[in-house]
Amino acid sequence: MTHIRAGRIDWRLFAWMAPPSMAGAAAGALVSAEVPADALLIAIGATLVVFGIDLIRPKASVQRAAGEGPPSARTAVVTGAVIGLLGGFVGLILGALRLPALLRFVGADAFRAVGTNVAVGFCLGVAGLVGHLTGGGVDWTLLGVGAASSVPGSILGARLTGRLDERQLLRTVGAVLLVAGAALVGQGIA
Repeated sequence: MTHIRAGRIDWRLFAWMAPPSMAGAAAGALVSAEVPADALLIAIGATLVVFGIDLIRPKASVQRAAGEGPPSARTAVVTGAVIGLLGGFVGLILGALRLPALLRFVGADAFRAVGTNVAVGFCLGVAGLVGHLTGGGVDWTLLGVGAASSVPGSILGARLTGRLDERQLLRTVGAVLLVAGAALVGQGIA
């Protein structure tokens, strides 16, 4: 709700990205048993590390949107579908991949990318859950613990989003991506 009240969701971009993300997540969840999870975790982790480094490095081209026109509908649709599919495979909403993709490839500004990412991620999580329900692959205890711990964090994060300057926000997200990416690579290798 904080992102909605603060106007940090680009609803047009959400409409382009959410449906293909949800379709990709449902498809990925349905065929997830056929894809080696460790290989996907390593690939996603390596991508997060690359995006993290890209966001931390001080350069003007981190955001395509700031001076290069409106966000790209086509790129939002393709990015949404691919990230949704990957997320469906491994049971993650992959907002950590979607956010830098929104910034780098789609062309969203940093603050609206954060809010839009959260809104799309919510829809993607619901679609992935539905896809995994058919195979009985839902750990309800883990889902409950994850939700109980992530909801307060996301509320706090949403309130802090508007208080950080854009460069600080991008560096903070970059640092989180580095840690998350390294953890996923480690999990995939272990």
